[in-house]
Amino acid sequence: MQNKKLILLFVGDIFGEVGRRVASRFIPELRLRHNVDIVVVNGENAAGGRGITPEIARYLFSLGVDIITTGNHVFDQKSIINYFLEEKRILRPANYSPRCPGSGFGLYNIGKLNIQIAVVNLQGRIYMPPTVSCPFLTANEIISKIQPFVPIFIDFHGEASSEKIALGKYLDGRVSAVIGTHTHVQTSDAKVLLGGTAFITDVGMTGPIESVIGMKTDVVIEKFISGMPVKFEPAGGVGIFNGVLIEVNLDTGKSTSIASIIRKEE
Repeated sequence: MQNKKLILLFVGDIFGEVGRRVASRFIPELRLRHNVDIVVVNGENAAGGRGITPEIARYLFSLGVDIITTGNHVFDQKSIINYFLEEKRILRPANYSPRCPGSGFGLYNIGKLNIQIAVVNLQGRIYMPPTVSCPFLTANEIISKIQPFVPIFIDFHGEASSEKIALGKYLDGRVSAVIGTHTHVQTSDAKVLLGGTAFITDVGMTGPIESVIGMKTDVVIEKFISGMPVKFEPAGGVGIFNGVLIEVNLDTGKSTSIASIIRKEE
């Protein structure tokens, strides 16, 4: 008899209108093709590249998304603040102040498998706003509250590859996956670590290809050359989808595979 398994699709940072369009094109297709049990997306750039609104969150849920994680732009759109109080399927980083609305992790039922899984959202501290608590110690605290063998998936939203790799090594064998987000460029290091934790430094971006990590290229170049304040604007055009598929052995809670997915609009 084969071991029971869970398949999770994690979709990299959805950026603006192009990212939402690309998500609508590929998420339902991939969910069906790979018999996906749960879809998690990072949506902190879904509203024009900065934040997310309740309307956009509901739209993503309508596509078959189960959980939305976020990051440093989570509260840029003020309309989202009260939404965190009513919708438990959207997370903000767990190492934010406990006075912030919402939660940084949740337990979710997977009905067809008759199991629970945990999804955790953390934010890094290197080159990021310094007011967050230690993500390593926050992860410890959360893991201590979760029953053994429950699959735990962590979105680690951070700038520095060293910090993300270090967290993956630190949690290896204790969680099912550590998935890096924020830098919008998919890295080529997707692997299952020695202890059974699936890892990738950054899952990449779902958004406009002809851009600088989502924003109009000429505006960003002008900023670099002149050093003067400019207004960044989301790019348009053809989109790209970035994500990973993770398979977990439900007898152990450990991952057996992680595979990168990159799709381009025709």
